[in-house]
Amino acid sequence: MQTNEFTYLGNPNLKKANVQQEWTKKQLQEYARCMEDPLYFIQTYVRIVSLDEGLIPFKMYPFQKEMVGTFHKNRFTICKLPRQSGKSTTMISYLLHYSLFNPSVNIAILANKAATARDLLGRLQLAYEHLPKWLQQGVMSWNKGSLELENGSKILASSTSASAVRGGSYNIIFLDEFAYVPSNVAEQFFSSVYPTISSGKSTKVMIVSTPHGMNMFYKLWTDAEEKRNTYIPIEVHWSEVPGRDDKWKQETIANTSEQQFQTEFECEFLGSIDTLITPRKLRTLAYKTPLQSNAGLEIYEQPKKDHTYFMVADVSRGTKNDYSAYIVFDVTQVPYRVVAKFRDNEIKPLLFPQKIYHVARAYNLAFVLIEVNDIGEQVANAMQFDMEYDNLVMASMRGRAGQIMGGGFSGGRAQLGVRTTKAVKKIGCSNLKQLLESDKIIVEDFDCINELSTFIVKGSSFEADDGCNDDLVACMFIFGWATDQTYFKELTNNDVREQMFKDQQDQLEQDMAPFGFVVNGLEDENIGEMVDEYGTKWNPIVRNYNSNW
Repeated sequence: MQTNEFTYLGNPNLKKANVQQEWTKKQLQEYARCMEDPLYFIQTYVRIVSLDEGLIPFKMYPFQKEMVGTFHKNRFTICKLPRQSGKSTTMISYLLHYSLFNPSVNIAILANKAATARDLLGRLQLAYEHLPKWLQQGVMSWNKGSLELENGSKILASSTSASAVRGGSYNIIFLDEFAYVPSNVAEQFFSSVYPTISSGKSTKVMIVSTPHGMNMFYKLWTDAEEKRNTYIPIEVHWSEVPGRDDKWKQETIANTSEQQFQTEFECEFLGSIDTLITPRKLRTLAYKTPLQSNAGLEIYEQPKKDHTYFMVADVSRGTKNDYSAYIVFDVTQVPYRVVAKFRDNEIKPLLFPQKIYHVARAYNLAFVLIEVNDIGEQVANAMQFDMEYDNLVMASMRGRAGQIMGGGFSGGRAQLGVRTTKAVKKIGCSNLKQLLESDKIIVEDFDCINELSTFIVKGSSFEADDGCNDDLVACMFIFGWATDQTYFKELTNNDVREQMFKDQQDQLEQDMAPFGFVVNGLEDENIGEMVDEYGTKWNPIVRNYNSNW
């Protein structure tokens, strides 16, 4: 019987620190084997709680064994797994092994919510309590959010944020359900914390999640598949989990929905529900790495001689809730292209005009259209009067017709830039949808695609989904509104609406192209040879309805 002097705070399942351990030969052999082989340790000694059977040994599926092997051999791992596949249990089992057999290591368990992270640590602690005493390290500290062992190893449980592990040195960062971390939080985490934790030679970063839209997890996963980063991707199909077959699939869909099944079990990177752009089109949008990236500015194509560029800017107040943003479009020909973008949630409105000015000048004195609903008017005035930028686009209010875009209006109803009214937004969203879904605009920027995947129906309009941003989308739908303006067509010599109509007409004609003409007796039967616009000659085939053909 274990006495209290050998237990941690009277818990009979925990060994107190600084208690001398007497070993048998067999125990020493087992300890050495467990140290060298995490799979053996997990399958032999780790206990988990089953909903049906209670506390049971962890019987691992083949893909779970593969996951552990990959974690053990590699520094950076990213896993895309379906719901209820035992991914978290696999992770904490490996972390338990790592903390026991590696002295003085710091481990961070981070999740989208602090409560979730503490629950994961609780599962690890439960498994720890049911280890044989000779396998345990003495406990120094044991709390809901952290623990410390006498070998110097520490484990912290917290929400994924820029402040969670700042200032600390960690050997392992485990990011659970990273796809569900809000985009702005995920960006802050990787920009401020990640460089410090990945700089070591042996540190590990393990990311595990079910997809949830086209966010940071989507980017990391796609980059891993394309070998643009050093993460080892692990993908598990729902059918690899024992007991899941087509019957189970149909039952699950019946109890949830097709879209939910596609996201949570097929692990497809679908955006939010009721997006402006169809999910089918969103799935085809692929981002690429920018040529240059610095301080919020990302360049995909350098300015080209004789090309025409059009810039749209959306201005925020410089708080962390919103972003000041602009997009540079190459409008020389259709399809239009996003060639550069700027996005920053800390820049002050007083500094934003300089950012616009220098880039606009670089892109052949691009035409600049600024959204002036709020603080944007200040930015537009600075561009016009302080910097004397010539190609600032204006708009005039024209009664029921709304705003008319132009290069220089006089009169009291003219304004520097455009106001996002209900009419402008409605027309802009409609045009943007047509442009994207008919491949008349090419968007290869990750942040733009991310925002499009969460730009959804809200009431009678479209807005960013909860916890998401739409500053870049605002630039895009304002551009969509601009493309239908007479002044824009004069600037670019492009009428995209006319071109889309012509493309649709050409497609219809191709689909209905005759192999010949059939005369039913009502038309003129004296049809001669016809030459179409492409120079193809067509001769009539005259059917005699008195014959058998």
